[in-house]
Amino acid sequence: MESARLLAVGLSFLYRLVHRAFGALKLARRDSFAKDAEILVLRHQVAVLRRQVGRARLTWSDRALIALLAGLIPRERWTAFVVTPKTILDWHRRLLARRWTYPHRRPGRPPLERETVELIVRLARENPRWGCLRIVGELRKLGISVSKTSVATVLARHGLPPAPRREGPTWSQFLSAQAKGILATDFFHVDSVTLRRYYVLFVIEVDSRVVHLLGVTANPAMAWVIQVARNFTSALEDTGRRFRFLVRDRDTKFTASFDEVFKVFGISAIRTPVQSPKANAFAERFVRTVREDCLDHLLIYSRRHLESVLGAYVRHYNEARPHQGRQLATPLPRLRQPHTGEMISRRDILGGIIHEYDRAA
Repeated sequence: MESARLLAVGLSFLYRLVHRAFGALKLARRDSFAKDAEILVLRHQVAVLRRQVGRARLTWSDRALIALLAGLIPRERWTAFVVTPKTILDWHRRLLARRWTYPHRRPGRPPLERETVELIVRLARENPRWGCLRIVGELRKLGISVSKTSVATVLARHGLPPAPRREGPTWSQFLSAQAKGILATDFFHVDSVTLRRYYVLFVIEVDSRVVHLLGVTANPAMAWVIQVARNFTSALEDTGRRFRFLVRDRDTKFTASFDEVFKVFGISAIRTPVQSPKANAFAERFVRTVREDCLDHLLIYSRRHLESVLGAYVRHYNEARPHQGRQLATPLPRLRQPHTGEMISRRDILGGIIHEYDRAA
């Protein structure tokens, strides 16, 4: 009886053990089936995407990941990838090459830094008489070491020939360097509403940009030109101001007698080259300014009216108009009481075509 009961217990335990083992085996097979089904679904989706997309665009990280994982999959199963096996092998070779290739620079001299190149070009343009060695020496003073060949290469690349074949100063640069002792003069004409033409003679101080209105006439005869020149030089003599040169063009209204008036006061006349208005750039620029600011917006009725208009404009030009060539300062500082009020007042000049602004008291 006891043996029968032990046999029954043993058979029951064996049954339970076999049942559990088959249950575990069934569960494992179920996970394997699920994985196989998932793989089939993914392969089918890849096939669908291949039909819709001509060529997959992979980034470098995508290529690296596929190349690394391909080593875990048998080669006969590589057909599941969106690329060919040859492509995967090429990617893998590139990974190995990048892994074992050490960085190196190109043969030859390293390129100059951008700041150094800009400084070389600046020195060459600001100093047209400096050669390559002179620039090398100046850079060495600044703690920058470059070779003569490097400087020459930079100059050639920027279209700057070596000294002394580099271009010399322009007329504007020459006049700016000599500005303190130079006057410039010129005529310009204005037509009235009655179609009468008036000629205006003026002188401008190149350094300060102060304009002197010498006179307005309908007949710029030699006697009139000489007389207004004498009046101007006498005024200079009274103020004790000295100038060395007077730049003028080759207008026939400027005669030898006109030059002689200035020569008496130690001012030598310099005639500009033929058809070279830039040689008298400061006078030409004033003519353009007075036309754009004033004369192009008014109708002139008579000589007296023109004198009044130009007198008001020249006062504005000398005392209130900022000048770019003087760092936006006026040619003549206006004598006025300093105001600290917050209100800004406006003063109309020539009927309102020009405005001047000041702080109200």
